[in-house]
Amino acid sequence: MKAIAQQQYGSTDVLSLQNLEPPTPGPGEVLVRVHAAGVDPGVWICMTGRPYLARLAFGLRRPKVAVRGRDVAGVVSAVGERVSQFRPGDEVYGTSLRGSYAEFAVAPAERLAHKPATISFAQAAAVPVSGQTALAAVRAGEVTEGQRVMVIGAGGGVGAYLVQLVKARGAHVTAVCSTAKIDLVRSLGADDAVDYTVDGLGTGIRKYDVIIDTGGDRRLSVLRRMLTPRGTLVLVGGGYDQSRILGGYSRQLLRAPLLSLFIGQRLRGVTARERTADLDELRELIESGKLTPVVERTYPLATAPDAIRRLTTARPAGKLVVTVRA
Repeated sequence: MKAIAQQQYGSTDVLSLQNLEPPTPGPGEVLVRVHAAGVDPGVWICMTGRPYLARLAFGLRRPKVAVRGRDVAGVVSAVGERVSQFRPGDEVYGTSLRGSYAEFAVAPAERLAHKPATISFAQAAAVPVSGQTALAAVRAGEVTEGQRVMVIGAGGGVGAYLVQLVKARGAHVTAVCSTAKIDLVRSLGADDAVDYTVDGLGTGIRKYDVIIDTGGDRRLSVLRRMLTPRGTLVLVGGGYDQSRILGGYSRQLLRAPLLSLFIGQRLRGVTARERTADLDELRELIESGKLTPVVERTYPLATAPDAIRRLTTARPAGKLVVTVRA
């Protein structure tokens, strides 16, 4: 099969289109004929090996998994032992632990679900990591009807889902994004839109019950001033090219948990929770019309490095997707 793979850590220059043997599903695993695969910051982390803390999981000197990509949408080709919920021919979406920028990918059955029937494979591939991260963030913020919620980075891969999920819970949404994404966040349901390139985070007069920050680099003191005294700050993601050891994740792994011990506000960090139950919930929201994946652009498999490069330099609107089959 053709796949985008690497043998060492580095920039997108270490990636190449290679001919590899297709993977074989083990017990509890599913072999998927890939139609599309999403692009998320985790791909950049696995490619570069940064922050260095991530190498404890992904390989100290070189990547344990050569093929890049995690989000996947496609058709079941075969199933391993102890898999009863899927059969060959089923359309599925979810995440792969052995790479998805390839013609075939293996994924644990517990990280897959049936694809939403109302969207394309490319749209489905944009959902798993970012959609589940957004879902976890809304839960961590305990967002309820009538609250005032600010979403920072509202036009990005996770942010576009956050705006819709917060709105679906009946809260008032203030979306913070760049000028080019103002119309997008309003179309997704934002009640207010703040252009941070012009107004920063706004006047600072209004206080929010929940702030969800997907940016990864703002000072906790700045964000706390915009919260109510018992409000909740949810931190998502860590940004790129910051501290070599922890990257931008030092906010959510160290500073926020420590500070939370001494204040009335709640500061929480979240990452994606990858499981069938959450994918099923997202599918129901999509099929009911309450959630729509936003795909800025698709890239053929051979140009997947270009997609990763754009993700880290251009701040795309919504998601980028690698297409393997039309």
